[in-house]
Amino acid sequence: MQQKIEQIISNICRDLFNQDIDVELTRPDEQFGDYATNVSLRLANQLEQKPRQVAESIADKLKNKQGIKAVEVAGPGFINLTLTDDALNSLADQKPHQSLAGKVVVAEYSDPNPFKVLHAGHLYTTITGDAIAKLLETAGATVHRLNYGGDVGLHVGKTMWAILKILGGEHPHKLESVDASTRLEWLSERYVEGNEAYDDGEAKTDIVELNKRVYQLHADSDHKSPFAQIYWSCRQWSYDGFDKLYSQLQISPFEKYLPESEVTPLGTKMVQKGLKDGVFEKSDGAVVFKGEEHGLHTRVFLNSEGLPTYEAKDLGLAAYKWQQYKFDINIIITANDIVEYMKVVLAALDNFYPDVAKRTKHFTHGIIKLPGGVKMSSRKGNILRAVDILGAAHEANKAATGQDNEQTILAAVKYAFLKNRIGGDIIYDPAESVALEGNSGPYLQYAHARARSILAKAKKPDSSQHVTVSFEDGERSLVRKIGEYTEVVDRAVVELMPHHICTYLYELAQTFNRFYEQNRVIGDARESLRLRLVELYADTLKNGLELLNIPAPDRM
Repeated sequence: MQQKIEQIISNICRDLFNQDIDVELTRPDEQFGDYATNVSLRLANQLEQKPRQVAESIADKLKNKQGIKAVEVAGPGFINLTLTDDALNSLADQKPHQSLAGKVVVAEYSDPNPFKVLHAGHLYTTITGDAIAKLLETAGATVHRLNYGGDVGLHVGKTMWAILKILGGEHPHKLESVDASTRLEWLSERYVEGNEAYDDGEAKTDIVELNKRVYQLHADSDHKSPFAQIYWSCRQWSYDGFDKLYSQLQISPFEKYLPESEVTPLGTKMVQKGLKDGVFEKSDGAVVFKGEEHGLHTRVFLNSEGLPTYEAKDLGLAAYKWQQYKFDINIIITANDIVEYMKVVLAALDNFYPDVAKRTKHFTHGIIKLPGGVKMSSRKGNILRAVDILGAAHEANKAATGQDNEQTILAAVKYAFLKNRIGGDIIYDPAESVALEGNSGPYLQYAHARARSILAKAKKPDSSQHVTVSFEDGERSLVRKIGEYTEVVDRAVVELMPHHICTYLYELAQTFNRFYEQNRVIGDARESLRLRLVELYADTLKNGLELLNIPAPDRM
């Protein structure tokens, strides 16, 4: 309906003024109508006419158009439109547009490093990335979910050094003494020990050599030597731990864990070729990209020992994605401390795969904290882990309700993250997140269950009937809000911002509350119509929660 009216107004502008203009309808406050447009103000300067005069000419042509009940010119030249009840009712039945049908998207998110634990930032990107991928699928895209992590690099050398130290050498059988339930924490402790030894200079040389050995065992496909057995076992421990948490979060499965080791050779070759072609240059034995020529900064892609840096690996990652998927959109979600880093990587990538650089969308987030918390560091071991966030939610829910409901916890944490616009810092308040009042996931779950309980008490309405009766004020307000759903989803898809869905669902629940307080449903003469509205509301709420990958139980 929105697009249809926009096209009608666009055609009117062409017929009246010989002007081609894109018309955008917005949602005004309900007292002013169902849609509004400022097209007259935009046209006035070109036509050298007063905006209100232009608006009145357009309004005259809009009157009596199918689906439009009333047209009003307001203020300096805004046009407000009120839909007929029948059109408004039809709008509530619409589904989100398949605007990305046939498009291929690669969504890379979560990205924890093996040999370390998932921290709060990983939890955020996991939840947000999963919601964005779901939005894209709803719009018709084919989405490939990838999880990229560093299974090679200095952090692995540090961890391996500490592992060998605690095992007393290369003794893989001693790993059996590590309890399966504590393996991720055990690896994290080893990383902290290795990092401290590296920073203190105690074992820097040994760690650098171990780092080289890790790269070499990949090059040799070594799985049998004692060192290799320890490495591969501990890498698998990490993946198993990640899988366990992802299962707990009830997110969509990743298509693939893509380790750095798999893309490193490709990235290294790209840098070596780029060095010959003048894309990169030598500097103190390293290979660098001079970002200043692009308004950026210089970064190292091969260090002085010839080993690839994160930058070179990210080049290989981008090339791998393109070769495998030939995508239309490449989405990456990371912390915002690598914004400038990614600009340099994409500038270098533009010399090899310009289409990939153009099709890449890099989203970043700020710091995740608990109330009163400070930024933490995995290097020092005082990291805020993903399990710490979930544990805080469990404790808060038990304190508030005396229960420990997993579905409530998922709703609490996911919604608390997703309701914030991507980009800023997030202070996660456990008590606020589990509350059954206010803007929370559990509140929306309760709102859905409440609507289902109303429907369960009455005869099921015939949703196949097309309602043509006139709406009363409260009914109209509810139908109007339900009808906004597809527009909100379309906007969230365009901007790739799930918080639009959260804001809408909370507003929808509030609109229903006002309706239900003032309009009797069961036993009223208008019961059949109102039950249908309750069902439309419940279905819309459920669809929105499912877009966010939040459970929508029928009972609480």
